[in-house]
Amino acid sequence: MEYVIAFVTTPTVEEAKRIAESLVERKLAACVNVIPQVDSYYWWNGKIESDQEAKLVIKTKSELMEELIESVRKLHSYEICEVTSVPIVGGNADYLKWIDENVK
Repeated sequence: MEYVIAFVTTPTVEEAKRIAESLVERKLAACVNVIPQVDSYYWWNGKIESDQEAKLVIKTKSELMEELIESVRKLHSYEICEVTSVPIVGGNADYLKWIDENVK
């Protein structure tokens, strides 16, 4: 079983909370942390932009990532939204078991 942490940024905390609740409710994530404010700098339409965004930190399994990505895309207001993931290479075995028990 491979576990991952996925990241999503949103323009508002409200949108982040709506996405977080949907992912947990649909058992695509065992837990989603909403970090209410991050300062983001990025290229968009040929120039550097900056915004304050909310950040989601999502704990799930790699086998659910495609469905998670599609769900986020449907709920997200950005034209191109971030949905990235990194593998969890170690951790508390009880916590990883808890992820198993709380996702599809």
